[in-house]
Amino acid sequence: MRLFVNYEETAAVILFCIGFTTMMLHKNLIKKIIGMDIMDTAVYLFLASQGYIEGRTAPIVVNGVQSVEAYINPIPAGLVLTGIVVSVSVSALMLALSVRLYYRYHTLNLDEIIAMAGKEEV
Repeated sequence: MRLFVNYEETAAVILFCIGFTTMMLHKNLIKKIIGMDIMDTAVYLFLASQGYIEGRTAPIVVNGVQSVEAYINPIPAGLVLTGIVVSVSVSALMLALSVRLYYRYHTLNLDEIIAMAGKEEV
């Protein structure tokens, strides 16, 4: 079975599914934000696991070894770091907007907020 050989990828898929179902099934905005953060983490785990190659080292030239086969690809690590910065910024923005919505509607239930916002327009 390939699931036990590729356990990082399996864990990433399971985490992504947990985050996705959390986002889809819960009405609370904070729980939706947490679900999205879990999905982000799953994507970063998947990228990091794809970038790692057993037996290779970080791409820092040591002892004059310049062969490409001796080093891992640094691009997935760069993508993960960039993604973490972006996801933290997006999470902070969503939490700030959730606070503003709570001050206005006194609830974090998305259905109630939509219903109250619809009544305000009339």
